[in-house]
This record gives sequence, structure tokens and C-alpha cells, in this order.
Amino acid sequence: MRGRRIGVLMGGLSSERDQSLRTGEAVHGALVERGWDAVKVFVDSDLDLVLRAERIDMAFLALHGRYGEDGCVQGMLELFGIPYTGSSVLSSALAMDKLKSKELFRLHNLSTPPYYVHVRGEGAPGDQHGSFGFPAVVKPRAEGSSLGVRRVDEVDELESAVEEALRFDDHVLVERYVEGCEVHVAILGGRPLGAVEVDRGGRMFDFAARHHAVMPLYVPPRLSAERLRGALTVAMRASRALECTGLCEVDLVVSDRGNESVLEVDTQPSLAAHALIPKIAHAAGVAFEELCEAVLREARLHTARRPSGTRRQRLDEGVFNGHDRRAQPSEPH
Repeated sequence: MRGRRIGVLMGGLSSERDQSLRTGEAVHGALVERGWDAVKVFVDSDLDLVLRAERIDMAFLALHGRYGEDGCVQGMLELFGIPYTGSSVLSSALAMDKLKSKELFRLHNLSTPPYYVHVRGEGAPGDQHGSFGFPAVVKPRAEGSSLGVRRVDEVDELESAVEEALRFDDHVLVERYVEGCEVHVAILGGRPLGAVEVDRGGRMFDFAARHHAVMPLYVPPRLSAERLRGALTVAMRASRALECTGLCEVDLVVSDRGNESVLEVDTQPSLAAHALIPKIAHAAGVAFEELCEAVLREARLHTARRPSGTRRQRLDEGVFNGHDRRAQPSEPH
């Protein structure tokens, strides 16, 4: 892999652009420090042009949110034949969609909090909530970094929380709030790297808490060895249910009874200084530069492999220059 040009894709079009830039800057600095030929690739709606201009051989995805971790950019990289870090198009899309991922968790006999979906324009949230009960958690169906996520304890809070979540998505997930120890597990290359406990104290580990370090963290979690093994096992099963690869972060709650409930899976976890994954890696004795290299070595294409040199030839010929070859008449037989 040495000698290959690495593009660190950062920025993007989502509301998590700033967080992506922090991750990208940290990753780029780490790779350069370790002697890699790494360049920053700022992602916008002209990504296809940027990829051709930079002529990268591999992509390190430092993107968060829509169009970055939901399979869109992954699909473009598959089309261009550029290996990339993280999960496949399908796995990325499934993990980003909280409803579909919860359906898969249940299909694989993984416990996940009870829930229902509120759709924009389909009645009042309070009427739909009915006897579902409180406390509950309101979150957009497809958004990252806990944007738009709130805990609610009464109907009035539910109404405002749903309205806020609808700013991010037309579908809102309302799920039961589960009391217990919130644990985040880092999985790299199909094996658990470690875990961290978030001492939420009845509050939500929301966007502000994630990015401003306002809640105490414990690495490793304050669990017995047996319960920690159980949490790691459930996290691995959740990752496999979505067929995640590379680096991912599984969020779950361990109740006082010892039951584990899977909340969600993040296929593009933040690697910024304040984030959880670098803290987990540090506790496991893995330096940040080593972590970035390990993630990079997991880069791959997930579709059928092309013959060697095909990707470079196609880019040089300008196949993606807007010219629609399908419009050309076919050769006579």
C-alpha cells in the first residue's frame, strides 16, 4: 500500500460538515506523520471532478451524516473503482436508516428498544403516541451525531421534539427510553477494539454532549468482566447483522438486569480529538496514528473486482464527463 496516493475525504453537504472537517484534519495529519502520501479532498456536489483531478488511489472517508455515511459517496467510489474505508454501500445505508437497522436487529434476535414511526403530516404526535408511555426518545430516522435527538417526559415535550426532529427528516423515530449503562463499542476489522461508558445520569448523549464533552466517560466501562463480554458480543452481532466492515461504533444500553439493548450502529464514527473512538483506542494501547493506519488497511471495494488498471483507464478517458454513451446508436449485428 505504500506509494499509493490516499485521499482523505472530508467536509460534505450534511449538517455535520464541521465535525467531518475536524475528523479529516486529524486523520490527514496522522497519515502524513506516518509517511503516507495523503491529500485532503474537500467534498461537495462536484466530488466527481475533484476525484479525477486529485487522481487518488484510495479514499479514507472522514465524512459524517447524509451523503457521506449513507452510501452515496461509497457508491461513487465503487463506480470509480477507488477502494475506500468503512462499510459497503448497502451496509452504510442500512446503518444510517435507524428504522431499517432496528428491523434487522429484531430479525437477528437482538434486543432493541420498542418504537414507532411518526410521519410528517400524518396526525398529531400526541394522538399517535397514545399509551406508549414516557420517558421516550425522539430522533430523526436518518441523521447522525445525535442531531435532533431528545428525551421527552410528557406530551408537550413530545410535540416540540417531534417538530424539531422533522427539521432533519420527514420520518421521526420515537422509542422507549431504556434505563441503564450506556456503552459504546468500537469494532475494527471484525473484532472489538474496546468500549467506553457514558455516564448520562438520566440525560441524553445528544449532539451537544457528544461534541462538547459534558458527560463523564469511563474507559473501560464500569461493568463486571462477564457483563462487558456480553456487551461486546451483542455489539459484534449487531455489526454483523448490518454486515459492517472496517471501523464502526455500536451504541447500546446495559440495563440493571444485565440485558443489552442495541440503539444504533455508526459506520463512520468521528475520529476528532473529542470523540469516543480515539479514547477507546488509547485505552487499548493503540496510538491515534496506528489507529488511522489500521483503518486505512481495511479499505476495499465491495463489488466485483475489475481487471487491474481499468479504473485509471476509465478516469483518463473521461467516462464520467457528462457524455451519455447510452444515447449512441448500437453497432449493427
